[in-house]
Amino acid sequence: MTKKAKAAASKANTLKVQAEPGQSHEAVMAKLAVTPTMTAATVCKAFSQTFGEVDLGETSVALLDQTKRVHDGNLRELESTLTAQAAALNCIFTELARRAAINAGEYMNAAELYLKLALRAQNQCRMTLETLATIKNPPPVAFVRQANIAHGPQQVNNGEPHVPPARAEQTANGPTGLLESPHAKPQWMDAAAPGTAGGADTELATVAAIDRPKDAARQGDL
Repeated sequence: MTKKAKAAASKANTLKVQAEPGQSHEAVMAKLAVTPTMTAATVCKAFSQTFGEVDLGETSVALLDQTKRVHDGNLRELESTLTAQAAALNCIFTELARRAAINAGEYMNAAELYLKLALRAQNQCRMTLETLATIKNPPPVAFVRQANIAHGPQQVNNGEPHVPPARAEQTANGPTGLLESPHAKPQWMDAAAPGTAGGADTELATVAAIDRPKDAARQGDL
């Protein structure tokens, strides 16, 4: 490389930045490192050797102008980029598929490798065209408004209602008490009338209400 070419390359790689008052050199470099247009300019310069030596400063200025047009709502350049990239990817797919077909008869490993790369390029082309179609015809966006009117704290659950598991109802056991009232006549559960004595034992008789038989009285005293 001649001295003139080296000087031109050094100038292309030199970026002049005006520092703000009181701003250090380290702060300027850190700001450049996180600036999107500046980082993209370095990548574009590294991968643009086809056009010769590209000036770093001019590349960053061109990218800055492009981003300003996007901010203003002009997407024509982005649409052109996607269209051109889809065409380039289709060319890559075609060439790789052609090479796969050439090697398919004898060199199957090479044919398989070329075919895989061709299908990858085809898939990238498809996704690029899908992105372009989305930009040109964006899907409709539905805005759902929900009004909740309450006089206090309110919780709104838009999902499936939560049903707690069923639990057996517990009944309280009342205290055990006397069946008869202490201030009234005795009331027994068995209110049936007294029955008569059976014929199997004639000596047993029904107890009278007031006067009991004498035999029954003597047996009771035992």
